[in-house]
Amino acid sequence: MELPKVIAKLVNAQNSYNSTAYASCFAETAVVVDEGKTYNGRREIEYWIADANEKYKTIMKPVNFEENGTTLILKASVSGTFDGSPVLLNYHFEFTGEQIQSLKITG
Repeated sequence: MELPKVIAKLVNAQNSYNSTAYASCFAETAVVVDEGKTYNGRREIEYWIADANEKYKTIMKPVNFEENGTTLILKASVSGTFDGSPVLLNYHFEFTGEQIQSLKITG
């Protein structure tokens, strides 16, 4: 499966627990919504993913990718040190140029 370059970079950053590289995939004013919480801006996103990486050691394995209008949806099997691992999650992306402007993660 061929992923857009920035999404492939995001998956690689996640799987190597590189929160700086992960955050660099996002626009400066990007928004992430995960587990009912909202993270605004690249710095908050970097702190959020660094904390999640430390707690859960998650690994993403892309399963499916599709475009739905202006939203790109990556379905991934996510495993780690959390209850119920692994789970299938949907990553709903919207872009500004070559960077992610918004990401909503759903089950």
